[in-house]
Amino acid sequence: MTTGHVFIATSLDGFIARKDHALDWLPQEKIEGEDSGYEAFLSSVDGLIMGRGTFEKILTFGDWPYPKPVIVLSKTLRQDAIPDELEGKVRIFQLSPREIMKTLAKEGWTRVYVDGGQIVQSFLKEGLIDDIVVTLIPILIGEGIRLFGKTDGDVNLKLIASQAFPSSGMVQNHYKVF
Repeated sequence: MTTGHVFIATSLDGFIARKDHALDWLPQEKIEGEDSGYEAFLSSVDGLIMGRGTFEKILTFGDWPYPKPVIVLSKTLRQDAIPDELEGKVRIFQLSPREIMKTLAKEGWTRVYVDGGQIVQSFLKEGLIDDIVVTLIPILIGEGIRLFGKTDGDVNLKLIASQAFPSSGMVQNHYKVF
């Protein structure tokens, strides 16, 4: 079965974006000597799954940042919403988390990067996330979009690794979901 993996940043108070979806609080430049492992993580997955909100936000960045195939789960977007330059790179599906994972397994995908607050929450609820890497950014933004919302019950995690980045003040925690 295809497994889901999360690699995401949050403010210290647990937000992945401001209420208006702005990400201006995220560090914009890499700090020399600090490798968060993002490139290695990205090379370990077959592609990404994200929701409409994340997709639309990324479209505002200019250059498309993903060298891997992207699946957008949306009940409202259609395939014709994809800009011409992303044709063949992005597909839109209206499937449940379990259904999309089955579809991707049939296509040969084994590891999927799951991104975006609501999508991460829905995949967690379905038991489709294998591990979570959360990088805590040393900033309090006060309000915004939370990474984790209400759960139907406890989600048990085991800490696999923790790394501090002294120059930036970031702390990265890697958890196994069980």
